[in-house]
Amino acid sequence: MKRSGDDVKMISGEAPIVFSKACELFIEELTQRAWMVTLQGKRRTLHKEDVAAAVMATDIFDFLIEMVSDSNGARSAPAAKSDSMVVER
Repeated sequence: MKRSGDDVKMISGEAPIVFSKACELFIEELTQRAWMVTLQGKRRTLHKEDVAAAVMATDIFDFLIEMVSDSNGARSAPAAKSDSMVVER
């Protein structure tokens, strides 16, 4: 974390734990949304296209849109956008 910015001199011991938990929750949310896309496609194998569709369908993941676009700039067909953070489990 100290390498991320020259301004950072000290990091409390709790900060890495909080960031670790935040990353865990982010990955879990994205994976669950991608899994729902997989199930809608009547498949049992999650593909990168499922992750891309989950990103495209969820407003909170808009910052990832450029990352999931293919090299030609085309994007997966998005489902209806969703603001909700809760996925049925």
